Amino acid sequence: MSVLLMQLAGPLQSWGASSRFARRSTEPAPTKSGVIGLLAAALGRERSDDLDDLAALRFGVRVDQRGTILRDFHTAHRFDTGEALPVSERFYLADAVFVAAVEGEEELINRLHRAVRDPIFLPYLGRRSCPPSRPVDLTVQHERTLHQALERERWRASRWHQRRRRDESRIDLEVFLEATTEADGPVDSLRDQPISFDPLHRRYALRGVRRTRVKVPNPAARPAHDPISVLGGM
Repeated sequence: MSVLLMQLAGPLQSWGASSRFARRSTEPAPTKSGVIGLLAAALGRERSDDLDDLAALRFGVRVDQRGTILRDFHTAHRFDTGEALPVSERFYLADAVFVAAVEGEEELINRLHRAVRDPIFLPYLGRRSCPPSRPVDLTVQHERTLHQALERERWRASRWHQRRRRDESRIDLEVFLEATTEADGPVDSLRDQPISFDPLHRRYALRGVRRTRVKVPNPAARPAHDPISVLGGM
């Protein structure tokens, strides 16, 4: 198996999994349906195209910079009549950074890597109003599991955020891994397993999600310093 690692960073992101009607919430981390949609767009697939190969990929995400919740209000009018639609309440993650990963067969993972480096349709972070501020592609890791790949990828938080934690040599980060059993700990459920993106009949199923943590080095950490070490020989 191979793992494709992606960097999801931007001024705003929004990853809905249970939004309904006039309230459009966001999950605290990217959803599988959102990231699979990004990959399908990079490949140039239409919304009505088959998703089985992409949906079968195992998904995980690491929270490198949590960001803050931002609430906005959205107004719209019907194109044909000009009639005003109800005002919707929309939530976003501001200044967040994530490392997302998908695990699958080497041939498909390599094809996806080429696609995110040269996408046919532009990627966005959950909603079309949320473009990425950094390149999405990071790297492909072979012969590693999803957890190992997320554990070994360097910390991708913004430099200003890294400096705020420069007293910590290693950073403890939350990870969400796709899981099917509780053998390695409790499993939550999230309705973000994509079945169809067809605008006439979008469909999503439940999938298991297990929370864990990894520790990664902090590149902005202060070097160890003992102010009286020079007196040791006196």
